[in-house]
Amino acid sequence: MAQLNFGGVTETVVIRDEFPLEKAREVLKDETIAVIGYGVQGPGQSLNLRDNGFNVIVGQRPGKTYEKAVADGWVPGETLFGIEEACQKATIVMCLLSDAAVMSVWPTIKPYLTQGKALYFSHGFAITWSDRTGVVPPTDIDVIMVAPKGSGTSLRTMFLEGRGLNSSYAIYQDVTGKAYERTIALGIGIGSGYLFETTFQREATSDLTGERGSLMGAIQGLLLAQYEVLRENGHSPSEAFNETVEELTQSLMPLFAKNGMDWMYLRVLFSIGRIFKSYCSFSLVLIIRLKRIRNVISAVMAAAQAIPMRAMAAKENSIGNNITVRILAEIYPIARIWIFRRKSKEKRNPAKRPKSPAGKRQSYFQAIKDRRERRREYFIRPPV
Repeated sequence: MAQLNFGGVTETVVIRDEFPLEKAREVLKDETIAVIGYGVQGPGQSLNLRDNGFNVIVGQRPGKTYEKAVADGWVPGETLFGIEEACQKATIVMCLLSDAAVMSVWPTIKPYLTQGKALYFSHGFAITWSDRTGVVPPTDIDVIMVAPKGSGTSLRTMFLEGRGLNSSYAIYQDVTGKAYERTIALGIGIGSGYLFETTFQREATSDLTGERGSLMGAIQGLLLAQYEVLRENGHSPSEAFNETVEELTQSLMPLFAKNGMDWMYLRVLFSIGRIFKSYCSFSLVLIIRLKRIRNVISAVMAAAQAIPMRAMAAKENSIGNNITVRILAEIYPIARIWIFRRKSKEKRNPAKRPKSPAGKRQSYFQAIKDRRERRREYFIRPPV
């Protein structure tokens, strides 16, 4: 296996050169793979496996998602079945349902997990908190995971482009002695690039932290803050949107993904030179200021490791939402303060802070929150 250096730490990584597709097909030639669930990950993984020549069927209950599977070429009675029939036919059951759906469908799946079969996940949530989800697999089957580091849509798109999406893999139970080969073969079959070893617990907590911390907290807070500051300084809604969301998603992120952050900074320095020196200094100041978020993310990780499962599964005020709110509360005011290198007037002059309905002076953060709510319509639906 390949040895790659990540920040001074050598990690063992499985690559497609050493575990080619032909080998994966050989490992799984006698297996019937049933993809249960055709929502986020199901379409991408099942279609990639099918196109790579594996014996794949889909298990899905009637409804809109069932019709989507038919539209994608799965044939009812041949490659598309109900959940029970698909699980019965399969030797590898790929459980690609949402975390909440897994809990409700688990009693249906479990009776068909007979000796020697394999239960596959793409998220460590249900197994990590099995005492609360009720997902306790039989002791005579393999329990494995391949978790693509992106959505099923991205996995499929990159596959069609001839590229692979990195994934992490883990083995929770190896009863047959074939769990490792089954796992890697499935990882290659679904279109993974590099495969990094992890555990169910590490995958679940890191996924919650990254998804709710960075994506749904920090990035949203930065975009919202920059949009509002641009609007307040006379820019039109379309201009503020293009210089915020469009610039990030269509220009900066593809370059960052391809070349890395060091390359981005070097290009800025070489192309603009001394004229941009003050802005480069500002960027460094912003980075330093934003490092305080590290404390929040650390707390988020601790919370994720002791997550109250009931709230998450029931879609109540979940730990995930709390993570998002905490990150937003931390990054939003900082971004507003530093985007144009100016302090907020409310912070410098408490006397000018707006009063609450009760007549008391609002805190700086509460004032920002209220102002954000008043202008929220601009970010969601810019005025004409």
